[in-house]
This record gives sequence, C-alpha cells and structure tokens, in this order.
Amino acid sequence: MADKKSFSGNDLSHIKEAICVDTNRVYDSCADKDCLTDLRVYLTDCNQHILESATTVRPRCAQILNCIIEVEKVPFNKGCYSVDLTFFVKVTLDAFTCPTSPPSTIEGLVTFGKKCILYGSDGNVKIFTSNYVCNGSDEQNPVSNTNPKAKVQCVDPIILDAQICRVCDCCNTLGDCCDSVPRNICCCFDGSFGNYGEKTIKVTLGVFTIIQLERDVQMLIPAYDFCVPTKECCCETEDPCETFRRINFPIDEFFPPNAKDCDSTYNYNPGGSCGCSK
Repeated sequence: MADKKSFSGNDLSHIKEAICVDTNRVYDSCADKDCLTDLRVYLTDCNQHILESATTVRPRCAQILNCIIEVEKVPFNKGCYSVDLTFFVKVTLDAFTCPTSPPSTIEGLVTFGKKCILYGSDGNVKIFTSNYVCNGSDEQNPVSNTNPKAKVQCVDPIILDAQICRVCDCCNTLGDCCDSVPRNICCCFDGSFGNYGEKTIKVTLGVFTIIQLERDVQMLIPAYDFCVPTKECCCETEDPCETFRRINFPIDEFFPPNAKDCDSTYNYNPGGSCGCSK
C-alpha cells in the first residue's frame, strides 16, 4: 500500500517536473440576483381548462428546464463578448376553483431573457482534432475556432408571487405565437401550447445565476507525483445483517437536537433557543 503524502503550499522540494495541460480557463465571470416581475405563465390546453374555472392560484415550485446561450463579439470593444441567455422554467401551481374543494395542480411554462457583457480575450486560430472510431478509419471532428465558451450556473427560481390576470396585464414574452417553444421543452408538458382563453397567470421569480466565459488554453503547472490510490478495494461479500448491526442508531431522526451554536449576531439561550441580541 502506498503511503499517503501531504505537501505544504510553500514546500517546492517535492515538485518533480512542470507539465503542460489543456484545460478551460475562466477569463471573466459575474454573479447576479434578479427579481423578475409580471412574467406570463403559458399553459397547455388541459391546464387552461382548469384555470378558466379557478378563482385564485398558489405557487408551489419552479424548475429550470433549459437555458439557450448565445455568445457574440461586442463591436469596437476587442476581447469583450455579449452573452445572451434564454431561460425556460416549468412552474407548478395550485388552482382553487371552490373554497370547499381541494386545489387542482397545474403546470405552465415561463420564459425570460438575460444579457451581460464579459471579457473573453481574443484569438484567431482554427482548431482541428481527430476522433477514433473502432474498426474504422479515424474521423475528423468539425473545425472549431477559439471563441470563448459561456457557462451558466443557476439554481431553481423561487416563486415570490402568482396571480390570475388578463394577458395584457403581464409580460407577453412569446407574443401571441407559442410555436417558438422548442420541441424538447414541449415534451415536458401534457397537451399543446396555445392561446385558448382570456385568463392567464403572472408570476414573480427570484433567480440566482453565475455566468462565466471560458477559453481552451494550454497551461504549465507543477507536477508532484502520479495519483496513486491509497484506498484498498473492498470485494468481500458480508452478511447483510452484520453490516446493519454496525450502523449507529439514528437518534437525531427520532429526537431532533436542540440548537446550541448561534451566529455572533445572536445571544445563546440556555433553554435551547437563540434570541436576537439587543
């Protein structure tokens, strides 16, 4: 078994060589917190039928289905690129038709756009790579240039508000035509999209995003050693009851612990709760 090695950040004596790696380098990035109001929820025919008889709606959850990204050069600003994002979000709501009846669940589509300008450096070379094919001749991958690649990280939005309204009272992002919805997005809903009624739903979403511009570069990095695994593979077939006996009893699942550690802005209460400091 190989010994586990640890290296200090200032200790350079263990560096054996400098190696060149091909990787993605982040040239620029930004983080945003957006509150988007009065976004229209597009409903399919079956969900629109439920909405027509509903008096109020209650938000449940939202899920990002896809994000279409386009990167274009910014004129007269060398090295800068505009990143255009189009989000497709699936929202789930409860529709109440009668105070004494349980709500009906409806699902709809919300779409919105976002744009930012980031620095991605510049390059004018073309890249050709080969692709190995088993039992065949090597194929050439399509040529690619050195334009930066945009990467978007996001969490599912928070539905802050949802109301029944008329179409003219909300942001009609797709206009009167729903044919622009991608096919893979339509497959996530039952029914077909269209303008089937006078009622619609407008929502307010809270969205957190991180946008990065990356470029394929070659970098010289120090190499300490090869990555030799230090853990042995366990291939023994044990008695399942014996394995279960070694698992600790989950006391916290039956008896939730009291809060003991509080933030510095709070005072600790010996009774087990945190009170605001005055």
